[in-house]
Amino acid sequence: MTVASSKSRPQEEGQITVLIVGFVLLALLLASVVMAASTVYLEHKKLLSLADGAALAAADSYTAGDIGGGSLPSTSLVDVRVLAATDSYLEASSASFRHDHLAIAGGTGSEPGGTAVVVLSAVVHPPVVSFLLPDGIVIEAKATARSRLIQ
Repeated sequence: MTVASSKSRPQEEGQITVLIVGFVLLALLLASVVMAASTVYLEHKKLLSLADGAALAAADSYTAGDIGGGSLPSTSLVDVRVLAATDSYLEASSASFRHDHLAIAGGTGSEPGGTAVVVLSAVVHPPVVSFLLPDGIVIEAKATARSRLIQ
């Protein structure tokens, strides 16, 4: 029996190398996908933080108004002021150097009740798989902030 088992061993040599190479390639592919997903997630969080700051700055650009001629003042926001405050905030924070193709997206403006809505978009280029996505991945972040007058 030992003669038969020793004859079958030379045919199986080298098969484990193919398996190891396959597993290494699979592990590298998985690592690159995880890195790409993490990069997109972190860039979205940075863009969301920037949109939050811009929304707060835009909410502070209100004008005081009256509700129906009553004695209680209210805040009044207009789309032009929200856009201008958002633009000046982005310029002051030098955000265009940190985000590729940073833009104020549609939907930025004011809502009733003194609420400022800021929508920002940018492009993310994942590190390892960027040759598969040469244009990058477009991300968008939306933030709202409300201005209130208290006595």
